[in-house]
Amino acid sequence: MQEMGVRNKAFGADKFGLTNLKAVNWNFGPPQLYEHALRAGEAVLSADGALCADTGEFTGRSPKDKFTVKDASTADMWWAGNQSITAEQFEALYVDFKKHAEGMTLFAQDLYGGADPTHRIKTRVFTELAWHSLFIRTLLRRPEAAELADFEPELTIIDLPSFKADPKRHGVRSENVVAIDFARKIVLIGGSYYAGEMKKSVFTTLNYYLPKKNVMPMHCSANVGPDGDSAIFFGLSGTGKTTLSADPKRTLIGDDEHGWGEDGIFNFEGGCYAKCIKLSEEAEPEIFAASKRFGAVLENVVLGEHDRVPDFDDGSKTENTRSAYPLEFIPNASATSRAGHPKNVVMLAADAFGVMPPIAKLTPAQAMYHFLSGYTAKVAGTERGLGNDPEPEFSTCFGSPFLPLDPSVYGNLLRKLIAEHNVDCWLVNTGWTGGKYGVGSRMPIKVTRALLTAALNGSLRNVTFRTDKYFGFAVPTALPGVPNEILDPVKTWKDPAEYDATARRLVGMFQKNFAKFESQVDADVRAAAPEVKLAAE
Repeated sequence: MQEMGVRNKAFGADKFGLTNLKAVNWNFGPPQLYEHALRAGEAVLSADGALCADTGEFTGRSPKDKFTVKDASTADMWWAGNQSITAEQFEALYVDFKKHAEGMTLFAQDLYGGADPTHRIKTRVFTELAWHSLFIRTLLRRPEAAELADFEPELTIIDLPSFKADPKRHGVRSENVVAIDFARKIVLIGGSYYAGEMKKSVFTTLNYYLPKKNVMPMHCSANVGPDGDSAIFFGLSGTGKTTLSADPKRTLIGDDEHGWGEDGIFNFEGGCYAKCIKLSEEAEPEIFAASKRFGAVLENVVLGEHDRVPDFDDGSKTENTRSAYPLEFIPNASATSRAGHPKNVVMLAADAFGVMPPIAKLTPAQAMYHFLSGYTAKVAGTERGLGNDPEPEFSTCFGSPFLPLDPSVYGNLLRKLIAEHNVDCWLVNTGWTGGKYGVGSRMPIKVTRALLTAALNGSLRNVTFRTDKYFGFAVPTALPGVPNEILDPVKTWKDPAEYDATARRLVGMFQKNFAKFESQVDADVRAAAPEVKLAAE
């Protein structure tokens, strides 16, 4: 077997059981991985030097194909939100993965999940594809070259898109599979060319182990102001985590996954994974520039037929077009990816019903309620089968697919940290105003940025607030530079009666969703629920 690159010669692929390989290329950087990907026809170059790949049938994660080994070590798993396979089924899958890899040239990366040395996990990722190796090298944290000679992984991932699972033999749903064995710290990924499955597997693993160390793992972006005032932004895909954290006046900590421990917050990753549909230089200059240079990886982005210029407005392949790039591509990114305890927690919701205000201040109990709710809304074009009307999406803790433990574990840990550090909490609607999706318009990003700036610098605390009659949270009545009517959504609708009916309907959706948590939360959190009752049918 041929081996190239810097590695720990005493802890090679054989330690994972990989034998009879043609070659292993260890810890290659972008130039070598570009060469291999282009030579193999895995990807093409954009006009700006980014590596552009298509992911085929799967243009996003497939949560229904994710499985965890159910054994004595996973007695505390949240099985209501996770799917199980037996240890025997996983072993059969593991054996078949190793057999499938025989004769292949694999790419291996030794990386860290986590910027805090106390809490990070040493991760080795074997990939079938060179562009997948570049992707995960970009998204996780890269050790110094001197650290590679004695690197021994705690978590190992093997990613073979050409592998097809056997549902009968392996106990899974389809040929596509993500299987996790927490006891042995192994992740097997097969059947999908979507690279994001790798990074989310590391996130899931950290979500399992860190709460036991009193560290809060979070699906959020984070930045820090010039005075050391850090902020975290919870939100599901498409709500603006990446966009809003990339603020030129604040230092970027990271755009997607963080931990909050005894010393403050820290990024799990070393790169950003931005949704780039409709990406423009005017609205998001830092992300736009980062996506148009050597070292960036574009997924499912349409290129001009002759000039290969990325067309970020073209969603013909998928609305989930993506750009992956190293953190250092953002000019004001933190060198350490760490900061002190946050002063502000922001929960982002893209409300496609158009009834939520652009910003609201939350009490600690309301913050717990909305964190467990994890609300946003999906609209036509983002997923197959969606109709013309918006559909609510409630993903508890803003990351339900990545939660191995009961949501109350994360909710209680967050509430404890908020109380200990006297954190201000805000709910921000980055969705629609003036009507639901298809009628109203998207919340102006300039308005969102102005309100967030006021929240983060403390000036929003001093304005007059009203209590929202539908949701019960505090909403500012005026702020310099922001039109007053946009702060009171009903004033942006042509028909106030239609607004009232839509708001009541959304409140009912919140109530119905939260019923499953009512027995697990304190009375003050139950009381933080929206109180408007559904109109009689």
